[in-house]
Amino acid sequence: MRMHEVMRVRYLIVVICLGMGLSSCSSFLEEYSQDTDYVRTWKDLDELLIGDCYWPVAATYNFNMQSNQGMFIHLLADELEEQNSASSGRSSGMFDDHQRLFGYLTWQQRVGQNETYSGYFAENEFWTQAYKKINIANNVLYSLDAVPRVTVAEREGAAKVEGEARFLRAYYYWILVNLYGQPYVPATASTQPGVPLKTRPEVEDQKFSRATVEQVYALIENDLKAADAAFEQLTSATRHNLYRASHAAVHLLQSRVYLYMQQWEEAARYAQKVIQEHGQLQDLRMQSTPMMQKTCVENIFSMGGDDLPAMMDYTWQSLRVSHDLYAAYAANDLRRMQWLWRNGSFRGLMLRENGAQYLTAPLPATSSDTYYYYAYTFSLETRTSPVSSIFWLRSSEAYLNLAEAEAYLGHEEEARAAVNTLRRARFSDSGSWQINSAGAQLITDVRAERRRELLLQGQRWFDLRRYRVCAVQPERIALVHNYTYYADRGTTIPLETHRFVLTEDDPSWTLPIPQEVLNFNTGMEGNGNLWREFTVVPTEE
Repeated sequence: MRMHEVMRVRYLIVVICLGMGLSSCSSFLEEYSQDTDYVRTWKDLDELLIGDCYWPVAATYNFNMQSNQGMFIHLLADELEEQNSASSGRSSGMFDDHQRLFGYLTWQQRVGQNETYSGYFAENEFWTQAYKKINIANNVLYSLDAVPRVTVAEREGAAKVEGEARFLRAYYYWILVNLYGQPYVPATASTQPGVPLKTRPEVEDQKFSRATVEQVYALIENDLKAADAAFEQLTSATRHNLYRASHAAVHLLQSRVYLYMQQWEEAARYAQKVIQEHGQLQDLRMQSTPMMQKTCVENIFSMGGDDLPAMMDYTWQSLRVSHDLYAAYAANDLRRMQWLWRNGSFRGLMLRENGAQYLTAPLPATSSDTYYYYAYTFSLETRTSPVSSIFWLRSSEAYLNLAEAEAYLGHEEEARAAVNTLRRARFSDSGSWQINSAGAQLITDVRAERRRELLLQGQRWFDLRRYRVCAVQPERIALVHNYTYYADRGTTIPLETHRFVLTEDDPSWTLPIPQEVLNFNTGMEGNGNLWREFTVVPTEE
């Protein structure tokens, strides 16, 4: 059996023990030992990283297919809302998607809840896949001790592998703790529940408990520091690869993590490092090509795929960009013109290149109400995205992180300079584009800019959570989502709309731990998520 085959079996066993319900793992311990004889060089571990540790890219499919795990993140905040009318010529809606997303869109006590309250969809797919990737990183880091480091090439190869493995493990724990753990508050992080920590490569015959938020963030911080140090050892210039971790990617994630930990000086310091290393911005005045392309100058890192084009459609039982988000863009904001599409009640996302090349007939005119369906929903389904809508690091975030951290520190001139550098690349010359505010309004303006710039890129839900506990100008809002019931699965006839409200202090600002995980890990603490009430309201288009 080859090295990567042994390690694949080993990490799968650990993941099964962690969250999928086998009563005992001890029978595997002898058969699959920690035999590092299979690791010959750092290249063996590099191969394992590429094949098994990076988040996989799957073809774009509708939400019901769960093609690219984690797309539920886009349903939680205020970026998407339901669509209950259709473009001309449509005779059916996205019925299976509609039912599958119910639990997430309406913040149910269990996110797998179906719309009739008669059963549950699986809840642990993302959790399980993330821990699989974490355990691959654990095994790679453990096995690094066995690789030779005699030559410069061997030492740098091993350092690169370590840097990537630690970056990936930190990234996975960051997203897990921000989905399933409490937001980071310095005064209470040592007692608030986070997520289980698994850092050892061994198969452990045990049930897992949740580490504290402080413990999870300590691991994230230490891994990123170690990744930073590992990449510092690389003396040879390497060509930037969007799909592999890099020094700039580490620094950008460090900046984000410190922003969440409310360590403003460190957040600003690492944001400045990114701007020095990879500060290019795509000037929308000069270039209108879609951002979600491999060649975008702002790209620093991406892994995984994107299902958003197949989740949105100008038809019944579907989703659209929220009207509130669309209205947040000024008339001279080129992001509204280039990134969003409007027709009737529908608002669609155009961050990806349209699928004209996959069609046998020309696209309808952009003014046609059928344009979005043919350009995105239909033509991009089954196609892979060059960039992820969740795991995507761009240079623009560095400017936003810097502006926010400087604003919290009271460095208003520096905050305005950072955010206006970004805005200069986003607005036409036909109107005002500079932010000139100060004090509390400056913080509000920087946060609003972050919402516009990072739309549907997997960060809005996390931002709303951390604003709630921010020591400087905390912001607590309620969210409202509607869910409409239809006469039957394939019908276009709405019956009744239920309105769900996520109040300012609702426990479901933190997702429930997947029920499959709680069932196996007896005694694991949940998040206190409540039964979700609703009111009946008129159906909106």
